[in-house]
This record gives sequence, C-alpha cells and structure tokens, in this order.
Amino acid sequence: MPRFMLDTNICIYLMKHHPPEVAARFAECYVGDVVMSAITLAELQYGVVCSGECRDQNAAALAALLGDIPVAAFDAGAAEAYGAIRLATRERKRDALDKLIAAHALALAVTLVTNNERDFADYPGLQIENWVGSR
Repeated sequence: MPRFMLDTNICIYLMKHHPPEVAARFAECYVGDVVMSAITLAELQYGVVCSGECRDQNAAALAALLGDIPVAAFDAGAAEAYGAIRLATRERKRDALDKLIAAHALALAVTLVTNNERDFADYPGLQIENWVGSR
C-alpha cells in the first residue's frame, strides 16, 4: 500500500537530481511506498512535449522515473473525492489540476509530497509533506 503521492514539482526534482535532499528522502522509501497520480504523469508528459531541444533528454528522464514510481490510475474513488475538494475551494479558479491531484491523494489515503504547500493548504483532510529542505 503506498504511503506517498508525489506532486509534479517533486517528480521534476527527481528527474533533474536537484535539490539533492529530495532524492535522498526518496531513497529512504521502500518499493511500493511512493506513487504518482495519472494527473501528474499527464503534466509531466506535457512538459516533455514542450521542452524543445531537451525533449529527448526529458523523455528519457521521465521514462527512468516511471521505472521507479508506479502511476496510480485516477479512478471512481478519486472522482468521488474530487467533489468535496472542489466545493471547499470553489472560489479558486486556476488550480484545476491541483484539485484533481489532491482528490486522488485523499482517495488513496496517502500523504501528498509537494514543494507547493500553500497551493494545497486549503484542501480538507489532505496530508502534506515537503521533502525540500527536509534534511
């Protein structure tokens, strides 16, 4: 059973091997402790497609990351959790993908690891952890 879901920014840090404390904290996890949302994978795929000259390098980095971190499907349980998340933050119009990632983490009962704590602070019941500067 996973314990952590990585937000997009944490996945990018792992792909770039910076900051080093994120990789160090990830290395402390056991196989199966960490997942990424299919929503995060979609964001990462978009980043690869938009990366111009670095596209091949970024695609390889993403492929390597996917070898270490399974992708959790956004399923009916995540869709159900989304209703309460969206209602609690309905005045916030711009963070639609964050709401989906938060709902997915809630549905799986895992801690969301992010460096954007403020972006996720208002989602009811969501557990957040920041691995940046955690050493």
